[in-house]
Amino acid sequence: MRIRIVDAFTDRPFAGNPAGVLLLDAFPDDSWLQDVAREVNHAETAFAHPLPAGGKADWALRWFTPATEVALCGHATLATAHVLHTTGAHQGPVRFSTRSGVLVAEPGEDGTVSLDFPTAPLTAVDVPEGVAEALGAPVLTAFDTGPNVGDLLVELADEKTVRSLRPDLKALAAHSERGIIATARAGDAHLGHDFVSRCFFPNVGIDEDHVTGSAHTALAPYWSQRLGRAALTGLQASPRSGLVRTEVRGARTLLGGRAVTVVEGDLLV
Repeated sequence: MRIRIVDAFTDRPFAGNPAGVLLLDAFPDDSWLQDVAREVNHAETAFAHPLPAGGKADWALRWFTPATEVALCGHATLATAHVLHTTGAHQGPVRFSTRSGVLVAEPGEDGTVSLDFPTAPLTAVDVPEGVAEALGAPVLTAFDTGPNVGDLLVELADEKTVRSLRPDLKALAAHSERGIIATARAGDAHLGHDFVSRCFFPNVGIDEDHVTGSAHTALAPYWSQRLGRAALTGLQASPRSGLVRTEVRGARTLLGGRAVTVVEGDLLV
């Protein structure tokens, strides 16, 4: 079967967030899926297979990190939609059946893909003891992001602080189900982004994720309320970096970005 590596939320190779993508006839045993994801060794590997016509979804989709299956993943969904469209396996909007419900990916005429994801419910919480020390920076506010995302969202003083973080990952692992989203308002909105973030997910085997679509289902409503606009652009300031265009529409959030296939080959097992 064919296996592909796709860089998502970027328009150039070796940037954004890489994901493995396999299109299957059906899902094999979970242990095989996990073994493949461990072998690919990117933040997520996506596995998809077509569903019978006439149903609520067109393809079934699952995501695995090198350590575990996750309930929601943006960049690997974008990567899968990119593969379906560029290979001709699916035309037009594609509906994915996932653990987080039906997710729709719609291709644009300019080459972007728009993902329709559930908006993460944000609940203000007290800053957990030890989080600031683990991050190495003072925390202004903290929010629980709900069951689909499973992160602690924290706002820091400014973009420079977010970019300079060197967290104690072992200490961070005790403070959320998946990890920590650290964010701040953009230092200069004229540079093309409204807010900046970094994401640390030691509990699922990812020290720092490159560009996290699912995190933006929490970042988008947080910053939309703060900045008074539904449509924003987020920059995830990882070493590879990437831009996510967001638009909050009540219970749903649109995530927009591009993708590039960088590797295509045969899986021999």
